Amino acid sequence: QLQFVESGGGLVQPGGSLNLSCAASGRSLDYYAVGWFRQVLGQEREAVSCISNNGLRSMFADSVKGRFKISRDNAKNTVYLQMHSLKPEDAAVYYCVPVSHDIETGCRKWPSGTWGPGTVVTVSS
Repeated sequence: QLQFVESGGGLVQPGGSLNLSCAASGRSLDYYAVGWFRQVLGQEREAVSCISNNGLRSMFADSVKGRFKISRDNAKNTVYLQMHSLKPEDAAVYYCVPVSHDIETGCRKWPSGTWGPGTVVTVSS
């Protein structure tokens, strides 16, 4: 029973930075590619960034390339998302879930994965 808990969200000014954490429990994260998604009220949930199980491969949405970084520490069973130069349009609820291994073709939630509560990121002056 793999379960993810997101944390690190909060209020940040435009141009600021914020670091999110995704802590897994129930199973080892060693064999799971993991993705960060976000959703704004009234809009579709979109993939932000995904990372392979060994951390050697990653992908980013065009909207965040050059500003966000994804990393993982399998020993801590945790995946991270470092967000820089934040824009108002980055404000959303951020979620992490296991994703399909073929991340180069786009981040897709693993069919059996479920959405957790997420963590809220607010970008405002």
